[in-house]
Amino acid sequence: MADHPLSTPPDAIRPPAPPPNSPDSDRAGRAEGVPAARLALSEHDSALLDFEHRHWPRSTPAAPGPKEAAIRQELGISPTRYYQLLNGLMDSEAALARHPVMINRLRAVRESRRIARQ
Repeated sequence: MADHPLSTPPDAIRPPAPPPNSPDSDRAGRAEGVPAARLALSEHDSALLDFEHRHWPRSTPAAPGPKEAAIRQELGISPTRYYQLLNGLMDSEAALARHPVMINRLRAVRESRRIARQ
């Protein structure tokens, strides 16, 4: 009788996850026990992440490409400051919840560069 669905305590039953684009979807990817405030992104941080998420052609340090120009034009900051802010966001739970594949890719690149410097 313990396996009967009605014998399960109500707090043990989880509602289904909301659809990916619904207003409640940000809660679906949230790690258990992480306060909602730690997962909140400012409008500026969200803009940085969405900007990075766009596809950009490769450029070299010797010849900056259209991404650097767009950083200045669209975000109003220098590329150096952009990458400083992005690096800080990479450690954010909220950034990971918003763009998990991108953040994990950026973390892997950062780690491989750190190892190469040693």
